[in-house]
Amino acid sequence: MFKKIINSKFWTGVPPWVFIGAVMVLFPIFAFMTMQNINRASLHNTRLLLEKGAALIRSFEAGTRTGMSGNFMGSFHLQRLLSETAMQPDIVYLLVTDAEGTIVAHNQPDHVGETYETGMDLKEIFAAKDVQWRVVTISDDIKIFEVYRRFAPVGGMHRGDMMRRWFNPGCNIENPRQADLIIFVGLDMSAVEEARLADMKHSVVMGIVLLLIGFAGVVLLFMTQSYRNAKASLSRIKAFSDHLVENMPIGLIAVDNNRRIALLNHVAGSILSISLSDISGKAAEEILPPALWNLISGLEDQEGVIEKEIECILNDGKAVPLEASATALKDEKGNFLGYVILFKDLSEVRSLRREVARSQRLASLGSLAAGVAHEIRNPLSSIKGFAVYFRERQEKEEEKKIAGIMIQEVDRLNRVVSQLVELARPVSVSKKPVSLRTVIENSLKLLERDASEKKIEIKTIFMPEDLQIAIDGDRINQVLLNLYLNAIESMEKGGRLSVELSEGEKGAIIKVSDTGSGVGEKDLPHVFDPYFTTKTTGTGLGLAIVHNIIEAHDGKITVESRPGEGTAFTLFLPGARQG
Repeated sequence: MFKKIINSKFWTGVPPWVFIGAVMVLFPIFAFMTMQNINRASLHNTRLLLEKGAALIRSFEAGTRTGMSGNFMGSFHLQRLLSETAMQPDIVYLLVTDAEGTIVAHNQPDHVGETYETGMDLKEIFAAKDVQWRVVTISDDIKIFEVYRRFAPVGGMHRGDMMRRWFNPGCNIENPRQADLIIFVGLDMSAVEEARLADMKHSVVMGIVLLLIGFAGVVLLFMTQSYRNAKASLSRIKAFSDHLVENMPIGLIAVDNNRRIALLNHVAGSILSISLSDISGKAAEEILPPALWNLISGLEDQEGVIEKEIECILNDGKAVPLEASATALKDEKGNFLGYVILFKDLSEVRSLRREVARSQRLASLGSLAAGVAHEIRNPLSSIKGFAVYFRERQEKEEEKKIAGIMIQEVDRLNRVVSQLVELARPVSVSKKPVSLRTVIENSLKLLERDASEKKIEIKTIFMPEDLQIAIDGDRINQVLLNLYLNAIESMEKGGRLSVELSEGEKGAIIKVSDTGSGVGEKDLPHVFDPYFTTKTTGTGLGLAIVHNIIEAHDGKITVESRPGEGTAFTLFLPGARQG
């Protein structure tokens, strides 16, 4: 039984140091209290005996005075009064001695005339006048509580004559007038000792009971606090686990041992298009797509964890690529509890993989283009030189015109080659604080003539305060000109070009919009791809270069467009505001 108690959760939840600490703290306290109670009871008993002895002495002196005053001419003897007083059951003896220790009166007359051995200075006792006490032991270890002090019932000049009448005729007092008498009262301590022992036992028992109660109280208090802490910790852990399961970035499904869905977090429901109402009272096989259920079925023949990339066909026929892992759940004793499935949607990952592969192909193509451009430039220079020579030597206008066309085409090829080289090499920027408003105004001045010829209105929206940010002014000017030219080319019948400058969070925002023909929804994701263009004469490199310059500034560029309504490019340039 004891072993069961020790091994029970009730006691194992309490650390051993709690018991040791409770004993070390409580035992001295209750031991001190018990000893205090015992000492207090002993002092009380002593005080009672002392008061009783003193009262007997005073009564004896008063009786002596009364007897002598009423029997001055009679035969009153102190011996007779002692004998009658000592008849009380708790009085062992009553005796009177002189200063030499000679017994002059005793409740037992046989002891009169003997010497009372006290081992004390009787003259000093007589001079003290106060009541004193001691404990003496007689035969058979019987303890006597002895009370003593000087005996002086009367005083005055007739003291010696009276004393001769008090004592028996056989009492030998040579000079009663000068006799110094001391009275001793012996009280039986047996009843007091029994009461003292009973009080001591009671105090010890009460001390032990109080110690046990205090010990139990400390342990109970600690266990209550431990319970409250454990309950609070459990609540925090439960709240944390619920929050973790619900907000973890991957899907989680728990299936119990009855093959019903016990837990489905928000991500899992979103990926599989399953709500909590769908799983109520239904088996997991009816709810889960076949690909996920096959993972659970596979755990019956395989131990450990199953990890696979699967194509999961949902109820609406949509195929979702998943990276899933499943395992069986067991408790500490190996009992089967159910299954758990973790999975994540690979749609975005696969899209990123395709983007990375595409970027790698474009990078390879850019490197190749840079090498080809280097090889093309030298022949183009030679062709242009011969074309210029040919045009200067010809007299016919038609031949000069042909030579001029050759020169223009060579220049166009040179521009394409320059763009190829710029696209292939990393963009370097030299930042310094500049006024964005000034950069925009200067860039717009370069195309005022072209805009006026095509009847295009230019509209600017600036902040009241000037905005200065550390950028490469020449590169940003190149970006803006490229966007302006694309906008003008898209507005063949006129329109409006708007440039808006505003302050964004930790940077500046420049928005360039037009009312041109716009870009189709299918073409919009590819506008920044190299060599992609919707124009018959375009190279498809301008916006790719713009994108690279903005990225070199750690910025961002986005595009919005609707066919027939226009296009808007938004530039975000990060940097602390300078002024």
